[in-house]
Amino acid sequence: MSSQQASNSHVGPKTTGGKAGAVPTPANAHLGTEKLETKPKAFDSDGAIGKQFTETGAIGQIGEKVGGPLSSEGVIGKQFTDKGAIGGTIQNTLGGEKQTGSGLSGILPKSN
Repeated sequence: MSSQQASNSHVGPKTTGGKAGAVPTPANAHLGTEKLETKPKAFDSDGAIGKQFTETGAIGQIGEKVGGPLSSEGVIGKQFTDKGAIGGTIQNTLGGEKQTGSGLSGILPKSN
């Protein structure tokens, strides 16, 4: 061996482990700083499927046109609203909001 010591190609302080993305760099500084947006899930009363069952939606309008027990105020129809027995159960189980934004927002530490 020569009198030179093996050089370490790592410049700067050593990391304690973890993922490479956990170290803030100019390339990943923006990650985790976006505002998380929320949008309704599909079965929520405001979602793509759930809104079809509201009194103004494609399916809900049928009950409104027929009227009587099938309207949103009727004995059967009110069970399908987001406050009714059927619609409320779906709203509580499958409804709500989902967060959108960066998939790494909750994983990476915020840079100082």
